Amino acid sequence: MGLRPIFSALMRNGAGAILVAIQIALTLAIVVNAVFVTEQRVNKIGRDSGMDDQHIFAVPVTSFEKDHDFFAMVRNDLAMLREMPGVIDAAPTTQVPLSGGGSSTQFYSLPDKKGEKTPVAYYNTDEHGVKTLGVKLADGRNFSATDVEFRPKDAQGFPGTALVTRAFAEALFPKEKDHLVGKTLYDDQSKPLVIAGIIEQMHGAWVGWDKLDRVMVVPLVGPGPSIRYLIRTEPGKLDSIMAATEVALRKRDPNRVVGKLRTMQNFKQMSYSSDSFMAVTLSVVTGLVLTFSALGIFGLATFNVNTRTRQIGTRRAVGARKRDIVSYFLAENWMVTTLGVVVGCGLALAVGFWLSNQFGLPRLDLYFLVGGVIGLWALGQLAAWQPALRAAKVSPAMATRSV
Repeated sequence: MGLRPIFSALMRNGAGAILVAIQIALTLAIVVNAVFVTEQRVNKIGRDSGMDDQHIFAVPVTSFEKDHDFFAMVRNDLAMLREMPGVIDAAPTTQVPLSGGGSSTQFYSLPDKKGEKTPVAYYNTDEHGVKTLGVKLADGRNFSATDVEFRPKDAQGFPGTALVTRAFAEALFPKEKDHLVGKTLYDDQSKPLVIAGIIEQMHGAWVGWDKLDRVMVVPLVGPGPSIRYLIRTEPGKLDSIMAATEVALRKRDPNRVVGKLRTMQNFKQMSYSSDSFMAVTLSVVTGLVLTFSALGIFGLATFNVNTRTRQIGTRRAVGARKRDIVSYFLAENWMVTTLGVVVGCGLALAVGFWLSNQFGLPRLDLYFLVGGVIGLWALGQLAAWQPALRAAKVSPAMATRSV
């Protein structure tokens, strides 16, 4: 039997077929865009931070003692921490990367606010910061102990050298990508800062910022009375060293506050929590929409079988084989599904275009649309398979019975 008679028979219950086709079209538009957005969120969460973030934790320390020697505390604490078994290195810092908290400023490639301009997140640390973070120096040198400035009071400006990420340096000096070390950048007051080294990759504080990889590390400690210590451990020793660190810091100086110890992974999970929630929510929505669509196709196929029992029996009586009956209902369902996916393709592209304009998302990749079409075709056939098999079991004797 050709497709035209099948289509004519289908149109006898045209309302049901059209409703299911609309449901399939909406399903395609929702699922394709939901899967695309989910993939974007998953890729965002899985970005390489450039740091050994799985083996780093932070501990805040604050002293309120009068005439307390803050810098002596920092030096003694870090010396103790670096000697602990299983610790790769430890360094002081103001804020923790990927935590959602930090500082930023902007620099110019020329004095007097001229030339290229770009914002940057920055972190204060000492010569152990690079090894503690686990970042890779692509060019230049690390800080030396003599580069580090210990400031007893708040003051504007940065020390004379800095380590910067490649993304930040190339944004400031786009025409000199191969000669970035030694370049001078300038702050709002035209104070110079020389690039001592290039960090290949490092993420800053705000994971939703489109300039997350523009980071600067400066050799600066102080002024206190609070400090954070970053500690990088050997693999598999994070939990035990965290417990030992808290005990050791409290024992070394009980007259201060040792804050809550948190891993960088914990900071990272908190920063990406909204993206994780969206990915999970969209996954659940996708599953529910596909389930309801499959139920709609199954319901239409079941209804068609139940209302055509005598017709099926007649075809069986004149020689139609079981596989002919199955093929008939699968072809009928394929026509409904195809109508739905054709309409759904246009709708999916329109929704993708709207999402791109409204939320700054990339344009919908067509392979998601192709995958959605193939997936819905397969889903439609699977949903109609059981009713089609039941139709094939109708006895030829049903042709003689009254409806």
